[in-house]
Amino acid sequence: MGIVTTYYLEMKSAASLKEKSDAQGLEIREVEIKQFEFNRFLYDLVGSQWQWTERLSWSDQQWKSCVEVEDHRTWAAYMQGTPAGYFELRREGREVEILYFGLAPRFTGRGLGGYMLSEAIKLAWGWQEPERVWVHTCTLDHEYALANYKARGMELYRVETEP
Repeated sequence: MGIVTTYYLEMKSAASLKEKSDAQGLEIREVEIKQFEFNRFLYDLVGSQWQWTERLSWSDQQWKSCVEVEDHRTWAAYMQGTPAGYFELRREGREVEILYFGLAPRFTGRGLGGYMLSEAIKLAWGWQEPERVWVHTCTLDHEYALANYKARGMELYRVETEP
């Protein structure tokens, strides 16, 4: 696996968003009836290609207590009725974290990530007026993940490197 570098980015004003508005047919819908099983499916669908492993060993109760709570919201992206990606937002105090964000393998490299991230950031800012929206990504994620966050107006505030 080697050395992994994690990048922490933030946005402190909704006005900083550099929106990409071309949806290219991508539809984003909130998962209003929370079902941890759906989040588990999306996590695997999107994360398996990026070595997302943190939640793989979770019990049903751990999933439920994470995603079926008031301060956690999920949006799924669809292309022609097919799940194409998702993102999760978590609110803690006056901050909203983009906890997970990504596209399924079949939908990467098509220019959809900029639009989906724009929507995630707008939705984060619309959730009870936070003071900050933040995210982290790492060198295991898509090669353009960091560039996409920066292109949308997020600013790097911390970098960590570890084996």
